[in-house]
Amino acid sequence: MNFQEAIKEDHWKKAMDCEIASIEKNKTWKLVNPPPNVKPIGVKWVYKVKKDAKGSIIKYKARLVAKGYVQRFGIDYEEVFAPVARIETVRLMLALAANRGWEVHHLDVKSAFLHGELKEDVYVHQPEGYVKRGQERQVYKLIKALYGLRQAPRAWNTRLDSALKELGFTRCKHEQAIYRRERNQRLLLVCTYVDDLIVIGATSQDIADFKKQMEALFEMSDLGLLHYYLGIEVNQGVRGISIKQSGYATKVLKQFGLWESNSTQFPLDPGLKLTKKDEAKKTDPTEYRKVVGCLRYLTHTRPDLCYSVSYVSRFMQEPTQTHAQAVKQILRYLKGSIDLGIFYLNGGTKTLHGFSDSSHSVDDDDGRSTTGIVFYYGDAPITWSSQKQSIVALSSCEAEFMAATSAACQALWLRGLLSEITGETEKVVTLRVDNLSAIALMKNPVFHRRSKHIHTRYHFIRECVEREQIEVEHVSGDLQRADILTKVLARLKFIEMRGLIGVTRLGG
Repeated sequence: MNFQEAIKEDHWKKAMDCEIASIEKNKTWKLVNPPPNVKPIGVKWVYKVKKDAKGSIIKYKARLVAKGYVQRFGIDYEEVFAPVARIETVRLMLALAANRGWEVHHLDVKSAFLHGELKEDVYVHQPEGYVKRGQERQVYKLIKALYGLRQAPRAWNTRLDSALKELGFTRCKHEQAIYRRERNQRLLLVCTYVDDLIVIGATSQDIADFKKQMEALFEMSDLGLLHYYLGIEVNQGVRGISIKQSGYATKVLKQFGLWESNSTQFPLDPGLKLTKKDEAKKTDPTEYRKVVGCLRYLTHTRPDLCYSVSYVSRFMQEPTQTHAQAVKQILRYLKGSIDLGIFYLNGGTKTLHGFSDSSHSVDDDDGRSTTGIVFYYGDAPITWSSQKQSIVALSSCEAEFMAATSAACQALWLRGLLSEITGETEKVVTLRVDNLSAIALMKNPVFHRRSKHIHTRYHFIRECVEREQIEVEHVSGDLQRADILTKVLARLKFIEMRGLIGVTRLGG
């Protein structure tokens, strides 16, 4: 939609009026004569219909956006990086809140980027439809950031960081998007993702007081209890907190024409072998990448999809009809499992523990193994990954050893973050591995014959074990929860492991 079409609709005209009013209220710019030897940046209107998880229209939003792609580094902008919360951090926060019976609230900062103070001199043209009569040749000098500017996220994050620190919050070192404040032994946590704030507190009164403090600083939308965040549906109840992506999954299936298709119980058939040397007819790579990208986003709440999506992601350069058929089966599996998700239980244990596994030399193209890692806070998973190893392992022992080292890096980060958030002492993280030879290799620093050829960086886990940061335990293959992240399982085994890893049916 362009401006000429939007101006004819009352709801879009009202949305544009609100955007201009918000910009002027915030004193984002001032009208000046164009300076010599300076080329102002163009602006354009961007229109978006905001909907909830069920597809109902929440509001019509018109955004005035600067054409930041014409900016030049060192002239119009310098620093642009702004941290946002990792998705595993969000899941950890939800698991922590559920475990302690805390409420999770959602705040949205209206026109967040307009609050960021600019250090550079930036000029923009007057927006279409809102050119000042008699001052058509003048331009706006930006005092604060405008959406579309390369430095806008950085400027807003700096402003938000300053505001939260003034309210007594401290920024976490392990996760720059998390802030904590503890008063009278009551903890209040804020998780930031651009203009969305997740607020978790020990009491409802602390959360309400924080909302009032933020409303005094910014124009806010109080969305109440967290229900929908980054495409994830969140349901808070007495028993705990559940997360799923049923709405997004439905949208994906309809987008690619498989909503009416027959469902299947398994994402990939056992024994399926895909290869880059496949001689089948080539398929449209753009469409293939689009489908795989949507499926990858679904793995935020679906570890049972993680390996199969990771597997088909390896063929995005030159996909064939065989690869496309495998993707179609994943979509059909999604159709039959659309209400699956993760449930974080109220109460229970507060321990952090994980599983690591690998499948040795299952890739026919390069012989590399696949690493599977999953970590739990209590009884539900908070982070997982399925990734091909960077080098070829000469044995299953070596592949398991490298997988455990990757898990150790994640364990130390989770351990430090959890300790920093809660204020509790760092505890030993238990890592469960199903290969006794690999465990011996981790615990025995003089086990030279089997480890002399392994790259030095993979011996990091030995130091973690020696320092008692990580405790390695053996687990039988039948109970190895990361197994589902490393290979295509037999059908009955897949159903069993899906439940074991923590994916459950949540219903409507």
